[in-house]
Amino acid sequence: MRLRALLAAAVLTITTAPAAFAAPDVAHGTDVPPGQFGFVAKIAMTKIPRPDGSTYSSYCTGALVAPGWVVTTGHCFHDAHRKRVAGKVPYPTLVTLGLVDETIESGVARKATEVLQAKENDVALIKLDTPVTTVTPLTVNRVLPKIGQQLTLAGWGSLTAKNPAPATRMQQGTVQVATVAPTTIGVRGAAPSITTSACTYDSGAPYFVPGGTSGTLVSLEATGPECPHAGIETTSRADVIADWIATRTG
Repeated sequence: MRLRALLAAAVLTITTAPAAFAAPDVAHGTDVPPGQFGFVAKIAMTKIPRPDGSTYSSYCTGALVAPGWVVTTGHCFHDAHRKRVAGKVPYPTLVTLGLVDETIESGVARKATEVLQAKENDVALIKLDTPVTTVTPLTVNRVLPKIGQQLTLAGWGSLTAKNPAPATRMQQGTVQVATVAPTTIGVRGAAPSITTSACTYDSGAPYFVPGGTSGTLVSLEATGPECPHAGIETTSRADVIADWIATRTG
């Protein structure tokens, strides 16, 4: 179950945590072809704390924006009370890039060591223990998104909100910008269906314009209705934090 209030301050869960803590990826999308979108990161987290002292595991999605840095949703990193945190990564976090099918590829795996939280919107940068030089990072958009603009969404989450499970094959879909706010944009499904939408287990999935060996990052998944749906999904604009990303990643 995807709840806006929880997603604004919570990470997605996949094991014993309540289903209400689940969050978004691509439903009613299509398989990503081999060799594409290697900059899309699958972020696996373990030993995430709860107030009662127990822990659970979860996933988010992100995008490589510099050889040593991945951008994702800020609420993926929080304390036991679900308050966003910065500094040393609060729990073991493994970032995998450079693959589209986990059943036949291993990709490039790195440990996350540091988290930086943006002030403008629900976005975080995570530093990798070793730079990734075999994958071309996304360029960060610096232009105001336009209503009607089409974007590609790619991610590793569930295909449905019913009995969700993280994908083993990266999914993609096309969305269209429906609204533009000061720090967010709202998007609707366009192809292969009007119900192509973010779904369970992928906060931080990139919305981008493909081009060259990578593309341009326009926004990141934040929250929206239960998937699949034909409503508006709220995403965090990349252009309003482009300078912050450039400064922090060098």
